[in-house]
Amino acid sequence: MSTAFVFLNCELGTEPAIIDEMKGISGVSEAVRVSGVYDIVAKVSDESREHVSKVVKKIRAIANIRSSLTMIVTEDVVKHLEAV
Repeated sequence: MSTAFVFLNCELGTEPAIIDEMKGISGVSEAVRVSGVYDIVAKVSDESREHVSKVVKKIRAIANIRSSLTMIVTEDVVKHLEAV
């Protein structure tokens, strides 16, 4: 299982519509509005990095997204947290 966090900058006021659209994308497990440098943070999980990459491409194709930053979770960290 691969996981990534996607940080999005959006056009002002479009965040609710973008989150609603993201809910329909398979692989997006969470999407929330945040304040600060980014407007939305989404958690993407899928069976492989290739699938995660495809999900991120779908997210980036949504209208009114100005920019995105994707951070892939390393497998070592995920395994460590599951053991705790």
